[in-house]
Amino acid sequence: DHISFYNQGKPVFRDVKPCKTPNIDKFARECIVFENAYPSGLPTIPVRCELMTGQDTLPFRPWEPLSPRDITIAEILGREGYVCGLISDTYHYRAPGMNFHRGFHAYRWIRGQEYDPYNSNPSRRRIEDYVNENYPEVWRRRVHQFLANTDDFKSEEDWFPAKVVSEAIEWLKKNRVHEKIFLWIDSFDPHEPWDPPERFDTYTDPNYDGPRLIMPMGGKASDWATEEQIRYIRGLYAGEAAFVDHCFGRLFETLEDLGYYDDSLIILLADHGHPLADHGKFLKGTDRMYNELLKIPFMVRLPGGEKARRTKALVQFPDVLPTILDFLGLKNNTHSMHGRSFLPVLMGETDEHRKAIIAGYHEGVDRCIRDVEWSYIQRPEGEKDELYNLIKDPKEQNNLIDERPEEAKRLSSMFGSYFRHMKGKVIGKVSSQRGIQGKYETASGTIK
Repeated sequence: DHISFYNQGKPVFRDVKPCKTPNIDKFARECIVFENAYPSGLPTIPVRCELMTGQDTLPFRPWEPLSPRDITIAEILGREGYVCGLISDTYHYRAPGMNFHRGFHAYRWIRGQEYDPYNSNPSRRRIEDYVNENYPEVWRRRVHQFLANTDDFKSEEDWFPAKVVSEAIEWLKKNRVHEKIFLWIDSFDPHEPWDPPERFDTYTDPNYDGPRLIMPMGGKASDWATEEQIRYIRGLYAGEAAFVDHCFGRLFETLEDLGYYDDSLIILLADHGHPLADHGKFLKGTDRMYNELLKIPFMVRLPGGEKARRTKALVQFPDVLPTILDFLGLKNNTHSMHGRSFLPVLMGETDEHRKAIIAGYHEGVDRCIRDVEWSYIQRPEGEKDELYNLIKDPKEQNNLIDERPEEAKRLSSMFGSYFRHMKGKVIGKVSSQRGIQGKYETASGTIK
């Protein structure tokens, strides 16, 4: 909802002006734009495993490296004669042992994002300018790592999405000589910390004089931030999203100038959304099973921009690789994948794919099961389940679990216990399931 093609100029939050993304909007007008695209297993690494392998992760895979048994998109396409490249500042890829670059002919890492242990020297900036009095030491160390990593940023070209796009443009130019190429561009932003360049920091209150809270904490936001600070953080996120759009504008121009628009399948997506205290908490987490985390921008541009339209078809990430291979005439590689090709949707033959989806964290208890109209959230034992009508209540504020229990039962019956992580269902053990996201986020760094 921070892509203006989706929000149509309507503010996400009453006191923060709507984010503008003119470059992505222009691209979207030549795409099949999905309104109901979702991850299955969260967060960052399980999502990428689904995208790269076409396999589901929710039932049986937490945050973990690629295994020797996984067969990835780069390995498949490489055997079919494609030259494969990976450009990314997502530092979890290159953490020791992760192996997500396996099979690519070339890969380039842009270092320094978030908690990436890129610099060990103290930051030249005052940590007090970036936290408030409620930040504990562990969060101060996390913010400090990012500050140390980015102390030398001077111009917009130094910011991470600009570097990712510049590296991608260079690769695209040099590799145009090949008959068949595949490029995976993975921009970590607009992930937190949210620190947009000054020119794009136009969504915050100019009269705000508090600390620049680039890294919000988890937990109930009102426990550690004022209303003014919450508004400010939301404005920083909008500025970050606008800057990413600006950088992507250069990428789109290059794709068009080099003729890739004429002969290439181009997919633009996010791995997940970003809770901005919509339901009281910032950041991802096992309990934040709402639109702001689960619904993602997802658009597919066919060669020549053909078949462009919006669709309500329900798709999930394991479906992406089978669809790519199907489009390329390589469907005979997809038989053992969990995902199913939605090529008929891209061709305009139908606007239906899945009847419902299920999403969550493998190691968490909470699960969200939804179709186009209803969203059922199964909570741990001792907590009330939730049910929302996504058409009438897209902000998910009116829990209808007591009024419409039959809808919850219908959705729940569509996925068996195989998809539920039963450990921790006892009330006394529920708290052990919170904090899984924090464990994942720090897994690739040295800050604990």
